[in-house]
This record gives sequence, structure tokens and C-alpha cells, in this order.
Amino acid sequence: MTAIDQPIIEFIAEHHILNLAVSRNNQPWCATCYYVFLEKEKLFVFTSGDETRHVRDVLEGENYQVAGTIALETRIVGKIRGLQFSGRIFKPQPELLKRTRAAYLKRFPVARLMKLHLWVLEPDLLKLTDNRLGFGTKLTWKQAP
Repeated sequence: MTAIDQPIIEFIAEHHILNLAVSRNNQPWCATCYYVFLEKEKLFVFTSGDETRHVRDVLEGENYQVAGTIALETRIVGKIRGLQFSGRIFKPQPELLKRTRAAYLKRFPVARLMKLHLWVLEPDLLKLTDNRLGFGTKLTWKQAP
């Protein structure tokens, strides 16, 4: 498995909200989700109920391919950083569920007060734009076939 460049890992670790884009019947939809990233497994973990539009669109449309972003909000051009990604989401099976739940609750302890509907996003592409490394600098990671 190809290693992800350290600046990409660091950017993902610095943030906790991703924007998830889905599509069903040629109708796009976006959602904002709190996440934790499991670096060793290269997986994003987020919670979202089956009644939400983005989860319904994935399940009913049987389209588990998604895209999204994580962005740093700044007006200073030299500090612009953001990540674009694509990948596949799925419900974690029992062997992965325990680890994903523990990681999510460690990052967001308040989530113990709610019913968790965990999802896992396995990225196949990560593209980081980081102007701190030079204007328009992009680092790209693609999952090996």
C-alpha cells in the first residue's frame, strides 16, 4: 500500500470536519460531517444516521462512491490549504467497528451521549493544495490498484 505524504496526513489530523458529496439520480447533495482519520488503515470514520439525505442517497441509489473536501478557511492567499478526496463509503463490520468506535469516541467524547451510526470512507484519491509550500502546490496520493 502506497504511503500518504506526511503533509497530507498532518493536514487531515489538524482538522475534524469534512464536506461529503454524494449523488443519486443525477442529483448532487453535500453534507458536513465530523471525522476521525485512522492513519494506519487510511480510513476516515464519521457518524451519520440512515435517515439523513446523504446516507439515503448512497443506500437507495446504491452508489457508494463519494467525494469531498476538508478546507482551511483563510483570506490570506499564501496560507490557503485544502484537501479534495474521492473514495468509497461503507458500514464497518464487527472486526472494524470496535476500532472505529473507540477512535471516534476518543476524538469526540460527547458522542457517547448519542447513538452512533458509524460509516467508514476509504479514499482512493487525496489531493492537497498547500500554498505555504509555494503558490498552487499540490500533493496527490492515489490508492494503488
